[in-house]
Amino acid sequence: MATIFTRIVHGEIPCYRIAENEQYLAFLDINPLQEGHTLVIPKTEIDFIFDLDDQLHAGLWTFAKKVGKAIGRVIPCTKVGITVIGLEVPHAHIHLIPINTLYDMDFRKPKRSFTSAEFLQIAAKIAGAMDQ
Repeated sequence: MATIFTRIVHGEIPCYRIAENEQYLAFLDINPLQEGHTLVIPKTEIDFIFDLDDQLHAGLWTFAKKVGKAIGRVIPCTKVGITVIGLEVPHAHIHLIPINTLYDMDFRKPKRSFTSAEFLQIAAKIAGAMDQ
């Protein structure tokens, strides 16, 4: 059975897309810790990030870097934090989270809530900063 992320890649489940190419996709986390919390995935369904072949792994990080810089340009924050946990969905993914303190990346914290219109606005803002 395909993961939720694979179903997103195939358009079976909607998402708030920020950027994509043939191999990678970045979209807003629908249960975000912070405004702009983004997930970056390879379109190929591979569970463990270290099981990605070297080229796919390196490309994922290069893609995530571009997305992270765009987030930092438009979401007020000190830094864009990065975490790879890999327990919640068996599909390799990177969390990019705008942060001002270490506590901003505590996954035990209550998740932020945004309306669909707000998610669309956030995604558009980040997407618009991708080419800067």
